[in-house]
Amino acid sequence: MAEPTPRRNEPRLRPAPLLFEPAEAAGDPEHFFDLESIDDPRALLARATELTLAFRAAADRALEFQAIAAAQLADPRRFDRLTPASIAERAEWTEDYAKKMIEFGRDLLRGAEGDGRGLGHGAGDHA
Repeated sequence: MAEPTPRRNEPRLRPAPLLFEPAEAAGDPEHFFDLESIDDPRALLARATELTLAFRAAADRALEFQAIAAAQLADPRRFDRLTPASIAERAEWTEDYAKKMIEFGRDLLRGAEGDGRGLGHGAGDHA
């Protein structure tokens, strides 16, 4: 799994919204967000680029929440805290990677506490 890359001073991009695919389209292996129906290569490049950026932003955001959850689970103040090895097993990471994610999550939580956004206290929009 890739290492987390903190980007504290970079503004969050607002990617194109990801639209849920209808059930019948999701069952078609050739169908992917209606890209196959776009004939104009300029429009196809634009929409595929929007989707690429949206997926990257979603993956980055999900990784941040993974790190926050790992830090919260490893918090020594919790009576039910987990070891890095336990967190690694649950997340299918190596123990070394779990330790890095725990530290990354602690950094994110410290930053959220300092700016009043409460990043670790919900999945709302904090950009």
